[in-house]
Amino acid sequence: YMQKLIIATHNTGKFKEFSELFKDKYEVHSLPYNGFDEDIEETGSSYFENALLKAKTVFDATGETCLADDSGLSVTALNGAPGLYSARFGGENLSQAGKNALIFEGLKDKKDRSAKFICCLVLYGKQGVIAVGNGEVEGEILFEERGKGGFGYDSIFFSKELNKSFGEATAEEKSLVSH
Repeated sequence: YMQKLIIATHNTGKFKEFSELFKDKYEVHSLPYNGFDEDIEETGSSYFENALLKAKTVFDATGETCLADDSGLSVTALNGAPGLYSARFGGENLSQAGKNALIFEGLKDKKDRSAKFICCLVLYGKQGVIAVGNGEVEGEILFEERGKGGFGYDSIFFSKELNKSFGEATAEEKSLVSH
């Protein structure tokens, strides 16, 4: 018998990464789970607040231990944008290619292309918050998309440690340095 762990995301890329990490220790489930399928509005003013909101909402609805994250891409020359709004950058219905193009456009006259991915994880269960984790990985925004792997902004984020974009990295390589 393995304890259930609900990953509070509708993002298939994130779910795949998390389920790989936890599959040996937990029976991992995604949303929708047990009839719970709502989109949780991220109204927090920090990555932690948004992750906690998602984790607690899913736990309250399902009674199962839940892992939630909030993460984003912070581009230095764009004053940290898209940041907390990475998923909704440029509007709810803008494609990922459109989001990437907005970032390229914002950087066209800038020398500084430094950026970082930021993540906060919250594990929530019967006793409330069980654990909180924060991570960052530094890199640069490329001049064009590179690689078809990963998801989100991975194809425009160059990792100095890997000497390639997250979109070009294997899942194993990315997990060595990722936020």
